[in-house]
Amino acid sequence: MTTPFHIHITPGDEAPIYRQIVRQVVEGVASGSLQPGARLASIRDLSRKLVVAPLTVKKGYDELEGQGVIETRRGQGTFVRADVGRSSEAATQRLRPLVRRLLLGADVGGIDEKKLISLLGEEREELRRERKEREENQ
Repeated sequence: MTTPFHIHITPGDEAPIYRQIVRQVVEGVASGSLQPGARLASIRDLSRKLVVAPLTVKKGYDELEGQGVIETRRGQGTFVRADVGRSSEAATQRLRPLVRRLLLGADVGGIDEKKLISLLGEEREELRRERKEREENQ
């Protein structure tokens, strides 16, 4: 059964549609609303629901697969990887480009390392609060 996880496309968002899909799935996994092993909508079903081309959804799913967030099982569907969220060298290497962009953005914005670490801690706590609220409401 497909997990009741809803993706919403914002036409005015500067991010392309496939990136919006990627961002929302990653946020769903990070927040706990998408659990390891959860089945996602098929490419065809999601493209119909979002009224976008199937290739757009496929591009998003391909990127998520490349990041190690989801896996497609032939004849079964697309699932959040069972090992997602576990620390590994591969996960560390996938995060490197994101960390680099974050650091470059902080440098451009004049944000020092101490403030950046503080921001990361604040966001981590916010994610934990959201997870806890979601668990309490289930």
